[in-house]
Amino acid sequence: MENSMMLILGAVLCIMAIVNMKGNISTIHSYNRKNVKEEDILKYGKMVGSGTLVIGIALIVSYILPFAGMEHWKNVVMIPALAAGLALIVYGQIKYNKGLF
Repeated sequence: MENSMMLILGAVLCIMAIVNMKGNISTIHSYNRKNVKEEDILKYGKMVGSGTLVIGIALIVSYILPFAGMEHWKNVVMIPALAAGLALIVYGQIKYNKGLF
């Protein structure tokens, strides 16, 4: 069941990321997007969406790895991907929202 939840969460995050990358940032909390200028919405959505997509794909890959006999590689994939995804999200927040909140 744990692995199934990783797959579902990864798929949901990938869908949300694609929506954000197309310029619809309504899935992001209002306080996280309140200071984003109108002309920066697409750039902000692409930055936050990219970070979300990295995390979503990492969850899906971590779901698949045990079936390939690579259970021990889950952390090798997840930790750097989570760090990279969060770094993209935080960078986008600071650059386009002028702060984290």
